[in-house]
Amino acid sequence: MLERIQQTADYLRTRVADMPKIAIILGTGLGGLKNHLEDAMVIPYTEIPNFPVSTVEGHSGNLIFGTLAGKRVIAMQGRFHYYEGYNMKEVTFPVRVFKALGVETLFVSNASGGMNKEFQVGDVMTITDHINLFPESPLRGKNYNELGPRFPAMTEAYSKRMIKLADEIAAEKGIRLMHGVYVGVSGPTFETPAEYEFFRVIGGDAVGMSTVPEVIVANHASMEVFGISVITDLGGKDITEVPTHEEVQRAAQKAEPKMCEIIKGLVAKGC
Repeated sequence: MLERIQQTADYLRTRVADMPKIAIILGTGLGGLKNHLEDAMVIPYTEIPNFPVSTVEGHSGNLIFGTLAGKRVIAMQGRFHYYEGYNMKEVTFPVRVFKALGVETLFVSNASGGMNKEFQVGDVMTITDHINLFPESPLRGKNYNELGPRFPAMTEAYSKRMIKLADEIAAEKGIRLMHGVYVGVSGPTFETPAEYEFFRVIGGDAVGMSTVPEVIVANHASMEVFGISVITDLGGKDITEVPTHEEVQRAAQKAEPKMCEIIKGLVAKGC
């Protein structure tokens, strides 16, 4: 694995002279952040050695290097999911490459279903913590000390400093910004009403099929992490609407400007 990480990082260094220290993983329907990047250079995943290829509609499959709010960033336009058939080391491989390139800060975004009764479709939620219900850990197997410790702490998986700053930015912009615990599950089925209730009872506010593996690896690699979710649907025993992937994408795209404002502000002020 170390050789593959280095091979991929070396290839990207031949393509990009000024390597960013900030990486952003764009979730479902949120790929439009690329329109805010200046001097963007797009490298398709298919051209990058050892990179998987996203198979999900709404995930374009490009690594974009550019400038956002005056800072150099790498943006993943399309991520990889466990439910696509990739193992956890493949899902999180880009984060390993980012670390090898010198990335220090990771932003992760996603679309998620809300259980919190205060949430509305289209809300934006800062992830304050997560509950990992994936059947496999990306750290399972041999640990390479060059990548991180055998037993990394997850006490502050999501940066409290960045969460506080996001609240200040949201207040300045007049954005309703919620806080919540993200429950990570394998998918690809949307949750049953009983599952939504279960996730709420155990402390979850929103649920989705991504993010947790990347955040675990980023913490293993000592990166500072900020996570944000768009609430694209609601679930529970009193919710009768049936979610579809198309509806999730539409809701995410509608909320995209709010997410972009917060991330741009964090990049400008927090990195």
